[in-house]
Amino acid sequence: MEYSPNLFNQKRKDDKMEHPLYASVKFVKGGNSITVEDTEELKVKEFIELVQALLNDSEITAAKYLTILADRRLSEEAGEYLRGNGFMIHDEVQFVVNDLQNEIEEEGNFSLKSLAEVKEDTFKEIWRQTMEGSLNAPQSLNMNEQMKSVKKELGSSYIDTCNIAYEKGEPVGVVMPHIEPGTNEEGRFFYFGLLKEARGKKKSAPLYRKGLKILKETFGAAYSIGATSVRNKPMLKVFEKTGCKKTKRVHVYKRIQKQ
Repeated sequence: MEYSPNLFNQKRKDDKMEHPLYASVKFVKGGNSITVEDTEELKVKEFIELVQALLNDSEITAAKYLTILADRRLSEEAGEYLRGNGFMIHDEVQFVVNDLQNEIEEEGNFSLKSLAEVKEDTFKEIWRQTMEGSLNAPQSLNMNEQMKSVKKELGSSYIDTCNIAYEKGEPVGVVMPHIEPGTNEEGRFFYFGLLKEARGKKKSAPLYRKGLKILKETFGAAYSIGATSVRNKPMLKVFEKTGCKKTKRVHVYKRIQKQ
């Protein structure tokens, strides 16, 4: 997914001015998808006006998938408007933040290998397997589309982001740290997950902590933003164990657009 904070706030080549509310939210653009975040400060009328603008914007509707993250306390009027325009609630997600200023102590004996050391097909297969049985809502994009989104959002740095985690020489999952595009020090994980055979063995929190350490020491992040489905209780416990603090909880609305 490709994001620039000014991506939709500038004039296009045809000199068409963008809607003023575009400057109030964040756009994340993937190869065939667009996600709109940070809408929770909008009033109901503003939110509906934003959605109207999005659905009348040819650049937005050219993407197959349109996702909007909306405050779960959004009024019924706005919810009905979304549903009436082809949006469905895809998931409910909890966001967290982790201050990385303090020293991060590692546990376990994990090592990471990036795409500089492993083949892309190998990485994609391990990544695919970590998604099996996930408690998060199913991904709209297939694995090739997912990989394309990583490359578009992160540019050449995707090579350092895509990591297979190993323990005693055996793969246990994937860790995908990066700096959020458009920021200098906001760390995120494009994805974090364990293989089925590695779950339930108290590996998640130590591996996540290693990822946080890499975000801080290798990527230069000052803090980390994380998110997971409210149904994903194991991941919520990982957040708690690694010092993350809850921030906001949102509904994820998705719309498959006519092509």
